[in-house]
Amino acid sequence: MTRSLALENVSAHYGSTQVLENLSLHVGEGELVSLLGASGCGKTTTLRLVAGFLEPSSGCIRLGDRDLTRLPAHARDIGLVFQTYALFPHLSVMDNVAFGLKQRGMAASSRRAKAAEMIERVGLTGFADRYPANLSGGQRQRVALARALVIDPPLLMFDEPLSNLDAKLRVDMRVEIRRLQRASGATALYVTHDQEEAFSISDRVAIMNAGRIMQLDAPEVLYSRPANAFVADFVGFENMIAMKIVGEGDKAVTVSMAGGATLELDRALYAVPGRDFLFAARAEGMLVARQGQGIPAVLGMRSYLGRAYQYRCQTEAGEIVANGPLSEPFEPGERVVLVPQADQCCLLPGKPA
Repeated sequence: MTRSLALENVSAHYGSTQVLENLSLHVGEGELVSLLGASGCGKTTTLRLVAGFLEPSSGCIRLGDRDLTRLPAHARDIGLVFQTYALFPHLSVMDNVAFGLKQRGMAASSRRAKAAEMIERVGLTGFADRYPANLSGGQRQRVALARALVIDPPLLMFDEPLSNLDAKLRVDMRVEIRRLQRASGATALYVTHDQEEAFSISDRVAIMNAGRIMQLDAPEVLYSRPANAFVADFVGFENMIAMKIVGEGDKAVTVSMAGGATLELDRALYAVPGRDFLFAARAEGMLVARQGQGIPAVLGMRSYLGRAYQYRCQTEAGEIVANGPLSEPFEPGERVVLVPQADQCCLLPGKPA
């Protein structure tokens, strides 16, 4: 049986409120895809639909050649890892991990042997007889992960699994989750609101907003080549400047912005999407300098970031957040130019909302 997951034109409602709108998603066999977005964007609803806790208003959900759309949750054979661990407090680590095997009718000796092997794989050797109350948060999450993996599910799903852990433990656990998922070969759907977590653990990430996928791509593509203004803002392009082409040459185009300032954009560095477009830049993508080919600005508040100084800059095109070198601090009120750094900038179709 293939282990790919497919959602085809899935819509969902809570009462009269539409939460998902014709959402389509394909997760390849053995792939880990994260659903990333703010609260209310539809990522948890998507997971609950795949798990069988909700029914879609329309559309189809398939796992390999099985149609899951109307199948009850207990018949879907999915491994689930929750934010709250969802361990049975009256059962030992061994019995928690072996629970799914018992439900499947495996003989006691076989399920204990398989559970013991999985407990060892998640680094909890020696903890089999403990109860959840006697474990740390990280240990409880490892038990939950072992319980999901031990049944050898074709699909693993994670619902904000690291939200209750401290920062260092979150980093350790996301590495562990990725290692175990790859070793098991399971297809995985991972829900999180944490961009760093999603980017570090995933083959691809779906950035969601208002029940729709705004872009689904590898983390490196999302970070450097967002498809639209929403994704660009989400991944840290603080500055969005409306521009239009006013002149064209073989090697560069001349563009203007509000207030009349102009720039030349090298065609080898920038793919211009149309006559009117948005110039998106991270703070480190606009270098504060005393001279150069850039946007004239007057410096406002300066902040020390450790790696650079950051400035709030006033321009005729609006406020721009830009970084300057530690070796040459500038003072508020100075007139400077903001020089674009192409590797931290991108051009997007359309105009600002």
